[in-house]
Amino acid sequence: MTEPRQLRLWAQGDAHVGRDLQFGRTSLSDALSQSEFGGDLGGPSFEWDFAVNVGDYCGYRDLPSDAEGEEIIKQFGVLKNHRREQIYSLSGNHDRNGLHQPDGAWFQKWIDPMGENTKFSGIDRAHYPFPIEGTWERYAIHAGNIVILMLSDVNEKTHKKGRGELEGNPGGVVTQETFEWWKDQVSKHRDKIVVTAHHYVLKETTFASGLWEGMRKDPEGNWIQDYHRYIEEGSPAGASFLCWVGGRFDSGQFERFLDDNPGAVDMWFAGHTHSNPDDRKGGRGCFERAYGNTMFMNICALTRYMVPDKAIPHSWLLTFTEGSDRVRAQCYMHTDEYRPQGWYDEAERWIDLTTEFRFDNA
Repeated sequence: MTEPRQLRLWAQGDAHVGRDLQFGRTSLSDALSQSEFGGDLGGPSFEWDFAVNVGDYCGYRDLPSDAEGEEIIKQFGVLKNHRREQIYSLSGNHDRNGLHQPDGAWFQKWIDPMGENTKFSGIDRAHYPFPIEGTWERYAIHAGNIVILMLSDVNEKTHKKGRGELEGNPGGVVTQETFEWWKDQVSKHRDKIVVTAHHYVLKETTFASGLWEGMRKDPEGNWIQDYHRYIEEGSPAGASFLCWVGGRFDSGQFERFLDDNPGAVDMWFAGHTHSNPDDRKGGRGCFERAYGNTMFMNICALTRYMVPDKAIPHSWLLTFTEGSDRVRAQCYMHTDEYRPQGWYDEAERWIDLTTEFRFDNA
């Protein structure tokens, strides 16, 4: 009997390449090399067909630089059995340009999801294993009957200060145009497995994603850094979730749409808030169902040194099996500070889908 075909999606992000490099660690290339050849601490290699990276390739609190872009491309170069184009990416808050610069200029030059700057990025759009449609800021990946909606984080135009001046400026942002595009895409693909990927989860979904949950108070009652730095002008109340939509803080547009359309989005991939796979805050963990029964998943991070008391390098492998309406999610530990390098079997889970996976998209 022939075994059903499988599709393996590697969910990863938050490499913060420049920050880890300051400590002698190559966060991105380490993970890529481990996937192909295994790790130096005993972690096995693993097969993957394509990857989704939820952003924050950049590692500094200042604006992204060409030097870091070149380092990121260098680290992508360790891939031997996969193409660079097998990794689909979106922009995180640390990948943003400053308010005085063109939107997404650094991200488009070096990460380049549209394949428009091949000279710098090495991306050839013709080599993507699955077709895409859209723009750098919002695009769809079509993999069999899975539709992945990739939403990049952008600067909030109502702010007088932005990325760079306010370091990471952590509150999540999309434009109204991106929200309307996303809503239209979700509505058009109700018969498909729909996945949303953004750098942030929505409010009150995974751990530390409620108002002010990215911060903590000192003994005098002042807000200070916890998962995220306290930056008064950077909407710290919403530091851990997608809080700005169409220029409105905590507008609830995504949340209301999902509640009004249960089952419309199967999964939501995000990162941004670094921790270990077992962390809980606000009564919530790294995988939680909310808003129309969507499974929200904090799948990060690859960094070890960006907020070092929180960052435990790990990622997730999702295996879709043809004819099955369940997906297997396996956690891979890239270092051994928290658990031995390799598969963290106790964290594995199965996620129910709204429909069976098929390789054809009919």
